[in-house]
Amino acid sequence: MSPSASPAPDAFLEDRHLALAERARSFGEYRLRATAHDEAHPEERTRQIVGQLGAGGLLGAAIAPPHGSMDLRSLVVVREQLAYFSSLADTAFAMQGLGSYAVSSAGTDAQKNRWLSAVAAGDVLAAFAVTEPEAGSDLGAVRTRARPDGPLWRLRGIKTFISNAGIAGMYTVLARSGEEAEHRGLSMFLVDAEAPGIVVKRLEPMAPHPLGEVRFEDTPALLLGEAGGGYKLALSTLDTFRPSVGAAACGLATRALDEAVRWSQARRQFGRMLAEFQATQMALADMYVDLQAARLLVRRAAWLKDRGEERIAAEGAAAKLFATEAAQRIVDRAVQIHGGQGVMRGSTVERLYREVRALRIYEGTSEIQKLVIARQILKESK
Repeated sequence: MSPSASPAPDAFLEDRHLALAERARSFGEYRLRATAHDEAHPEERTRQIVGQLGAGGLLGAAIAPPHGSMDLRSLVVVREQLAYFSSLADTAFAMQGLGSYAVSSAGTDAQKNRWLSAVAAGDVLAAFAVTEPEAGSDLGAVRTRARPDGPLWRLRGIKTFISNAGIAGMYTVLARSGEEAEHRGLSMFLVDAEAPGIVVKRLEPMAPHPLGEVRFEDTPALLLGEAGGGYKLALSTLDTFRPSVGAAACGLATRALDEAVRWSQARRQFGRMLAEFQATQMALADMYVDLQAARLLVRRAAWLKDRGEERIAAEGAAAKLFATEAAQRIVDRAVQIHGGQGVMRGSTVERLYREVRALRIYEGTSEIQKLVIARQILKESK
């Protein structure tokens, strides 16, 4: 019953998903375990990891067919396994899909052929540029402007908290192309990172990650899909990838539980192993139950999407909400079980404590997930 074992068969996973999870676990053991505590140079490390994931054939699980092999269950099992070993590897993997999904969904054949195979191979890093200084959860507040310029568009504005900023080869960018209020005037654009007019400022989060502010200064861009369709594309992207954030949370939580179990069986206090105290046993049981419930919510949301449900907004929101909140509780308990060692730089649970916190914020805060769920409940009651 080891929580770190490869996923056992259940109602939501097929044999091919279990095999993929085992491949991702083997990748983590071979490529990630020994270097997880190396937090220097996250940009270079991300490039390296993406290249290795591409060479290993794992990036296809984040890219929609025909250039990849993604279904949502493939995405969640890979993210869970990678996050167990390295949060940096998990986000590097996820960003290849998140940053290219709008191209897969709405790009022209030429746009798809130009970018998606390279992203799936790990030759090009992708970025999803939506958030702005004044537009986080409220996408309708996006101020970056797009103006037509012949067959191209020109972007002007600032995006912030952008993963892979400065190392991405392509950006998908949400910008305002019309005068309509709120989300109705938004469109999605594709930007080649080699284009002129891109200025990047590095940001430093508490868990090392290639994060930055991206300024577009009359940067040439290509329209993805229809003008005015950007908000719908952004929501479709987030709805698809949101449950996978819960999967990453499960990976971090599983590692925290494993570390807590090991420590409790090795650490003696008052003449007894920590694991012999009922207080420790109660904590471990709570952690285990939280983890199992989170994993089932995540896999169910992925299964619903894969079986053809058009919108899984409430289910995906519930999976992200519960799994990320549960992971925070599990990691916190793991730190508590470790005592002073749990807050020392270089310990695994200290690293997990810093890594887990962002999951309750990015791709929609916990509060936004509750609003999504409540709105769906009220809509269905009419």
